[in-house]
Amino acid sequence: MIFYAVTDPSTLDFKHLDADLERIAHKASMIVYRDKYNADYASQAKTFIDHARKFGFDKVVLHGDVELAERYNAHGVHLRSDQFGQISTAKSKGLFVIVSTHSTQEAKEAQALGSDMVTFSPIFETPNKGKPVGLEALREVVHSVSIPVIALGGILNDEQIKACKEAGASGIASIRYFA
Repeated sequence: MIFYAVTDPSTLDFKHLDADLERIAHKASMIVYRDKYNADYASQAKTFIDHARKFGFDKVVLHGDVELAERYNAHGVHLRSDQFGQISTAKSKGLFVIVSTHSTQEAKEAQALGSDMVTFSPIFETPNKGKPVGLEALREVVHSVSIPVIALGGILNDEQIKACKEAGASGIASIRYFA
């Protein structure tokens, strides 16, 4: 099962970056640097990738920026649901592509455009993400595509992880589970 850590300023502090990455690496097999409001994202992305590679993650990914992911030799890029048009560009640069999806149709479209993996959310209640779609919707998406589907949204404990796995998810993604 894939354990995908999504970082944000509440879980990743560049003042003690290695300690945070080591803590996250105990549970996560993949990690994405995500900080939507950081004016210094580009330079911190380089630092993040350089440091994260030391902790044995299967994939070290940047959020939303294909050019930075290529420039800094990230394994891949995690594109937002409004970035479907960048999938082919990212693939042409040899990047592993993850796309955020919120419906079966989006997951099918991401797959058709060449995405390697999708996140599907929000599965459970999570702050500022709207009404949860639930496990049945997750099961429907999993059975509608052949690429890995990663459950995202409100995943905080082993019971929820087990439920996502039973619904067919290839893994889970979370911010707070890895905090």
